[in-house]
Amino acid sequence: MPLGPPSSAINIQPAVSSLSQNVPRTPTSISIHPVALFSILDHYLRRKDDQDRVIGTLLGTRTETHVEIRTSFAVLHSETSEQVAVDMDYHRTMYELHRKVNSKEVIVGWYSTGSNLNTYSALIQNFYAQETGPHQAVHISLDTGVEPGQPAGVKGYISSPVGVFPKPENCVFVPIPVELKFRDSERSGVDLLTSTALSSLPSTSSSSLSSPTTSLETLSSSIENIISMIDRVLTYVRAVLAGEAQGDAAIGRYLMDTLGASTEGDADVGGSAAEMGGFNGRLQDTLMVSYLANLVRAQAEVSSRLALVSAA
Repeated sequence: MPLGPPSSAINIQPAVSSLSQNVPRTPTSISIHPVALFSILDHYLRRKDDQDRVIGTLLGTRTETHVEIRTSFAVLHSETSEQVAVDMDYHRTMYELHRKVNSKEVIVGWYSTGSNLNTYSALIQNFYAQETGPHQAVHISLDTGVEPGQPAGVKGYISSPVGVFPKPENCVFVPIPVELKFRDSERSGVDLLTSTALSSLPSTSSSSLSSPTTSLETLSSSIENIISMIDRVLTYVRAVLAGEAQGDAAIGRYLMDTLGASTEGDADVGGSAAEMGGFNGRLQDTLMVSYLANLVRAQAEVSSRLALVSAA
């Protein structure tokens, strides 16, 4: 899911020589997870009144030409018209604590709110370039849309030195494409926020803002979505069995893996319980959890009634 309009910027890379084959390639794309974006927005909402922007560290993984941002944390900093100060000790302490929880995520760059890229941004970029070396540090600029004339959006940058004798404060920020990436477990939350945001827009018949979606409405919408997907699958399977549509082997294997269908058992019977696997196993686990929950609830009710009888 792209997070901004396509850029016309051209990033020209020199030919790789035999002496620079071990130098990491420049990233050409960035993907960011919703958790990182929500963390940045939360940091921006909790900022001090005299702060124009906030900054923080981006954590994730990287490949040869792609950077995946999975999470982020805030970094204390002070910025005036004359100087900028970043709490490097706090940054390193937070990173060490995060490494104890998830050792696979490394520092990939930094973020800031607003669209202002100045000399101070170049200095901060130079600091994070030392943290991510020998790889290049990426910069995510999140515009909240608060400033007039500046639409909300997310932009990604890498830096390139400028001048014959480059200085830390002299660099140009080269834009690279950014897209939103989320796991299947995060899809429900993203869909909920999206539907709530769209329902909050003024409609043609009424200009009032609707209230956030309740838990019951969310459950009902999820069940309806599942029923709709099951209906589409049934329609496709029936069309293939009736010879009205050509079957796809990849879709068939995916359905067999999802439902735990047997490939060796009797097609009419469906195979033994051990061969059915997957779907039936998860269904039995769900039923067992439900049974235990009801048993605990009944035990708690019996205990409370016995306590009342003993007190009387």
